[in-house]
Amino acid sequence: MTSPNTEAEHVEATNLLYRDLALYDVVQSDSMSAEMCQTLTELHRPDAQTLVDFGCGTGRDLEILAKRFECIGVDLQPGMVDYAHKSRPGLDIRTGDMRTVRLGKRMDVVTCMGNSLAYVHDNEAISQVFATFAAHAQPGALLVLCSPVAPITRSEPTTATVATPRGPATVTIRHTWDLRTQINTMHRHWSLPSGDEARDEIRRRVLFPRELERYAEGAGFDVLDMRDGADGGLTGPTAYTVARQTPR
Repeated sequence: MTSPNTEAEHVEATNLLYRDLALYDVVQSDSMSAEMCQTLTELHRPDAQTLVDFGCGTGRDLEILAKRFECIGVDLQPGMVDYAHKSRPGLDIRTGDMRTVRLGKRMDVVTCMGNSLAYVHDNEAISQVFATFAAHAQPGALLVLCSPVAPITRSEPTTATVATPRGPATVTIRHTWDLRTQINTMHRHWSLPSGDEARDEIRRRVLFPRELERYAEGAGFDVLDMRDGADGGLTGPTAYTVARQTPR
């Protein structure tokens, strides 16, 4: 297994947003993960008081969730954690590898959102991550995930304009799919406000719904629901999964 520091450096090197965390926050500002987490928690565990978020990034979602829960966030990348401490100093965010970290606490809600689970590619490592979820779950705790459950396979590239702190940037995105490894790679070409150009690649492991369910059950969680959004239903490519820790 790659060491945490080496892996954090690799992730940062291959993703432009991880090298420009202010831009990361802007690009992720339309995420509904925190709201969906709260919706699913109110539906399935309305008495929940404590929450741990693995792969919390800059703490943007955690900042919202901390208004409702007593929270701890964990992220692999020291740069993310340092940025979170400076931009959101009231949050408890710690550096840790979600395959191995043990906080010595069990919480009412365990979350892993923002596609963080998809950056774990190896089957054994995925099992380790689910063991970490179980190690931090109170009896009856909820597990809330946001992860890809189907690949993006369209062949034509898409282009979008992103408002950044330094002006508008243009990003062109295309996807490739490796069925054998279940890795969906997003290739991005950025035209930045400075006139510079940059390219990056984001490789995400797709866990299909029944596969995701199997990992959850193996760690002692029963899946309650999988849905695309607040209205229910599952069409992909990304889903919210909610499961309950059940003593075996």
